[in-house]
Amino acid sequence: MTTTKIALITGANKGIGKEIARQLGQLGMTVLVAARDAERGRAASAELTGDGIDARPVLLDVTDPDSVATAAKQVEQEHGRLDVLVNNAGIIDAGDQDGRAVADTFERTYATNVIGVMTVTRAMLPLLRKGAQARVVNLSSELGSVSLQSDPDGEFSGIRLYAYNSSKAALNMLTVMLAKELQPDGIAVNAVSPGYCATDMNDHEGYRTPAQGAADAVRVATADGPTGGFYGESGTLPW
Repeated sequence: MTTTKIALITGANKGIGKEIARQLGQLGMTVLVAARDAERGRAASAELTGDGIDARPVLLDVTDPDSVATAAKQVEQEHGRLDVLVNNAGIIDAGDQDGRAVADTFERTYATNVIGVMTVTRAMLPLLRKGAQARVVNLSSELGSVSLQSDPDGEFSGIRLYAYNSSKAALNMLTVMLAKELQPDGIAVNAVSPGYCATDMNDHEGYRTPAQGAADAVRVATADGPTGGFYGESGTLPW
C-alpha cells in the first residue's frame, strides 16, 4: 500500500469540492474525486491529473447507502486506508426560498446535507481508523450558526433558507458529537464555512472564489490539534 496520504472529497467534480481536491493534491496527497455522476467525476479527475495531481474518480452518491458502501469498498481495496475525509457535497433545494420550504424540501436537503454526511462518515470510519492522524472536515455555513442568526442586526439574519440553514445547524451538532466520539481514536472532526463563494449553488453570485473557500477547508484538514470546532476565513466561528 502507498504511504502517500489519501483524501476523499464528496461532491468534488466542481466548485469548492474540486478546488479542495486540487489543493490537497498540490500538497502531495492522492485525492479521491467522489461524485454521483461517473462522467463528471472522471472529467474532474482528468483535469486535476493534467495539472500534475494524483487524482482518482470514485462514484459516490451520498444519498444512496449502497453507493456509499461500494465506494468505501473501492477505497479499501485500492488504498487500504483513508487519512482525510471532506464532506463537501451539499445542496440548496429550489423550493427553499423566503421561508416557503415544505416537507419535501426539508427531506431532500437533509438527505444530502445531514444524513448523507453521517452515512459517508460511518462507512469510511474503518478506513479512517487505519489512517495517519485522520481528519474529517464537514463543509458547513455561517447560515447554520444559531448565534449569528439570532443577531437581528447581523448580515445573515434576513436570509430565510429554512431547510438549508437548519440543515447546517444540524451538521454543526453532528460535528460536535462525532468529534467527541472519535477523539479517543485520534481522529479530529471539524466544521468549516467556506464563506459566500461563487458556485452553481448561488448562480455564481458569491464574492469569494471557490479556491478561497477551499483554502479554509484545506487548512483545517491538514492542521494538527483541535477537534470539535467551527472555523472560517476569520478564524473560529460561533455555533
